[in-house]
Amino acid sequence: MIQLNLPPFEHKIKEIEGKICIFDAIRRKYLVLTPEEWVRQHFVHLLVNHYQYSKNLIRLEGGLKYNRLQKRSDIVIFDNDGLPFLLIECKAPEVTINQAVIEQASRYNHTLRCRHIAITNGLKTFCFEIDFATQGFRQLPDLPRRNIVCDSS
Repeated sequence: MIQLNLPPFEHKIKEIEGKICIFDAIRRKYLVLTPEEWVRQHFVHLLVNHYQYSKNLIRLEGGLKYNRLQKRSDIVIFDNDGLPFLLIECKAPEVTINQAVIEQASRYNHTLRCRHIAITNGLKTFCFEIDFATQGFRQLPDLPRRNIVCDSS
């Protein structure tokens, strides 16, 4: 796998039924190692070990509905009240982070209503704060810290 612009970590990789798999510490199982999964696992490690997010407040590939369509969010971080406050959309390293990717994360957030969205391909990461009152957003220099609360309206 390609080296990412995220901190390396002690990952567990093994072959299962002819497929290379990586251990997911959140779901506690091995998953097929795709380029997107490589990014997702690195980002989870960053969240837990560098930003001190609790593993108990992280949901990976959770289901959500958007316009009656079933979708999956890559990573959602919940606050201590169980409300989602950070949505993270992971892409494979070869996927360029562009307007279409930002719009995809925004559509998912229409349902979740997180105050923060991050988008990463492991090489570049962008984070935004959403203002639901004005329907605006602003780019942030870094990921939000754990004590920021989600908009519950």
